[in-house]
Amino acid sequence: MSLNFKTIDDLELNGKTVLLRIDINSPVDPHTGRILDDTRLRLHSETIDELAGMEAKVVILAHQSRPGKKDFTTLEKHAEILSDIIGRPVKYVEDIFGCAAREEISKMKKGDIILLENVRFYSEEILKREPRIQAKTHLVRKLSPLIDYYINDAFAAAHRSQPSLVGFAVKLPSAAGRVMERELKILYSALENVKRPCIYVLGGVKVDDSIKVMENVLGKGSADYILTTGLVANVFLKAAKIDIGKCNEKLIKKRGYSNLIKVARKLMKKFKDKILIPVDVAVCKDDKRLDVPIKDIPDLPIYDIGIETIKVYAEKIRNAKMIVANGPAGVFENPEFSIGTEDLLNAISSSSGFSIIGGGHLAAAVVQMGFQDGIDHISSGGGAAISLLAGEELPAVKVLCNPMNI
Repeated sequence: MSLNFKTIDDLELNGKTVLLRIDINSPVDPHTGRILDDTRLRLHSETIDELAGMEAKVVILAHQSRPGKKDFTTLEKHAEILSDIIGRPVKYVEDIFGCAAREEISKMKKGDIILLENVRFYSEEILKREPRIQAKTHLVRKLSPLIDYYINDAFAAAHRSQPSLVGFAVKLPSAAGRVMERELKILYSALENVKRPCIYVLGGVKVDDSIKVMENVLGKGSADYILTTGLVANVFLKAAKIDIGKCNEKLIKKRGYSNLIKVARKLMKKFKDKILIPVDVAVCKDDKRLDVPIKDIPDLPIYDIGIETIKVYAEKIRNAKMIVANGPAGVFENPEFSIGTEDLLNAISSSSGFSIIGGGHLAAAVVQMGFQDGIDHISSGGGAAISLLAGEELPAVKVLCNPMNI
């Protein structure tokens, strides 16, 4: 898909009413309602502040969590924090598209910013349907007549086809916000303008996602090496007929990934020189780390890649011109097993190659371990970033690029 979407630079926004969809879904203390991490609010503040500075009337749509979860709450606190970050008042409106919301929009002045209520309080927002159907929802029909332009900055939710993400782009002149623009340009460039050698470091527990990425980037020839870590590595070790111990086999089965062992075996056969698996692992014995070669793995849980594997992987990373990483190497929350994740992140951050972190838990580890200054791009959207790298179309991006062909 060609990146032919419009950006803020293509629109004349002075005095216009702009509906801005952002993703400020944040960790919330369920007992106090306090927002525990304002990273995403700070990320989108650039777009919000720019629009208000252009004297647009900025109407923000966003979500927090989903029904049934403990952190499913209003956006009142989000509005307060956004106000502090931007240095401009962001008015919280306890309504989504009802009379109160529409009245507030109608009386806005140039440069005003309002944040409507959690869009997931509205039941139709949970449904995933085609953009043309979403354009007929009450949310889109009620708000569209009051809006001049729709801007989608919610890259982290771009893999979802929900009314607030795809419906307005069918009805209104639309563009990407600064976060969306930056994410798409960088991630598409990683796939299409590859700097060699290009290394993908794929770990964590979402084996199915990692395998989709492998199939795409190896099939296209946009990856020179895949370094496997985490549960991804365990599946590939099993595929290589390594005895990983009954407890680790049970975990693979429990996660529903047993069927992926054959897929991994086929990938290793087809791209045998490009997919690297650990030469040793760290198991948990009496709450302590024990590094063992893969031929001697005991029936104990694998919590990290081993020291020798770290050396091999780090050398590959240091020689790379482009590094894309997703998922931690092990149970990094436990200091005994944070070595793999920390050492690989250190290698990535100190490498001269262009580095991309695919969001999610690895992005959290980057910040926690203090490597953010050495990383060129940390994606704001784990699921969306992985879907894009796996070659899947992102519904919210597709409708921005081809609104009349949806």
